[in-house]
Amino acid sequence: MQEHLYLDIETIPAQRPDVLAEIRESKQTQLAADIDAIRAPGNYKDAEKIAAWMSNEGQQKAQALHDAFDADVDAAYRKTGLDGAYGQICVIGFALDNASARTYRVDNLDSLQEGSLLADFSDWLEQTIKPSAQRSICVVGHNVCNFDLRFLVQRHIVHGVQPHPIIRAASQAKPWDATVFDTMVQWAGVGKSISLDKLCKALGIKSPKGDLDGSKVWDYVQAGRIAEVAEYCAGDVAATREVHRRLTFRAAPVAAPEMADVEF
Repeated sequence: MQEHLYLDIETIPAQRPDVLAEIRESKQTQLAADIDAIRAPGNYKDAEKIAAWMSNEGQQKAQALHDAFDADVDAAYRKTGLDGAYGQICVIGFALDNASARTYRVDNLDSLQEGSLLADFSDWLEQTIKPSAQRSICVVGHNVCNFDLRFLVQRHIVHGVQPHPIIRAASQAKPWDATVFDTMVQWAGVGKSISLDKLCKALGIKSPKGDLDGSKVWDYVQAGRIAEVAEYCAGDVAATREVHRRLTFRAAPVAAPEMADVEF
């Protein structure tokens, strides 16, 4: 009999100072190039008119680039949270079949603790699922094929921690294989997307999204609110389970919300 492992992770940007320094240096180089490229409009031919434009509009454009510099660096830095080469996992949420969703989380931003987080999750899988049952496990998640599983394995590699066979097998599976069930792919199709929030609303399932969503995870972690991030992750796991049951006709439909409540 096939069992289902519902999975979700929350990630944060790189915690390595050299990564942030490299981003800042790259943005500084780009800033200098952008400022150097500022030119008066092509239809300006008079030297005095060009000089006047450079002293006014040109200086304003340069100042605007300077003013946006820190925000550009921060935006680029935050994107490392989606890159398994540099970003880190701060929470792993999971549930086996009907069991309540559980989480493992880091308590500080020490990169070494992430390795312990991965090891703890692998230990739980080892202790909970017998080797003879591992082949019958289907890993279920929203965008789990392109993100969660790949990110997990990449961080395992970075830390030199062997991923559990269930995770390794699922990470190598195609989205349509029996080893995984990606709710985003199953609804939207390969190469297309739909947010978990929108899919929940379309199916009449209570959305786990509230004040906290994926874009705010790093802000919450920085503020010491990791427990709330873990709770949010557990909510995603529970919602994904309900979506999976609807997509596989294992649960009865419920009344869908008014379309005005759905964000597009």
